[in-house]
Amino acid sequence: MSTKYTEDHEWVREQDGVYAVGITDYAQEQLGEIVYVELPEAGREVTRGEDAAVVESVKAASEVKSPLSGGVVEANAKLADSPELVNAEPESGGWFYTMRASDASELEKLMDADAYKKFVQSLA
Repeated sequence: MSTKYTEDHEWVREQDGVYAVGITDYAQEQLGEIVYVELPEAGREVTRGEDAAVVESVKAASEVKSPLSGGVVEANAKLADSPELVNAEPESGGWFYTMRASDASELEKLMDADAYKKFVQSLA
């Protein structure tokens, strides 16, 4: 499955039957140096558009909204000791959590890579 994006600069990608969620390269650039990440606990139910995590940088704190509704499977434990992974690998190793989607049709409401790229360009 390809990666899908939200207007709030989160990404979601299916991996082994669950969906990994993180923030985009654009988002981490805007935030600057990431110093702390607060992640949701496994088993937590999240709703699309609801705050699911918090990322703090030297500039600001920002909520990470869930791109899909469903249950959190796992938080990325590496971020507790190495929040800078979000800066170094925002769309790979710096993922925030994985989840099971309760309504896969919500993916249709998200942008593909081309649409997201155009969206980011429109912000400049």
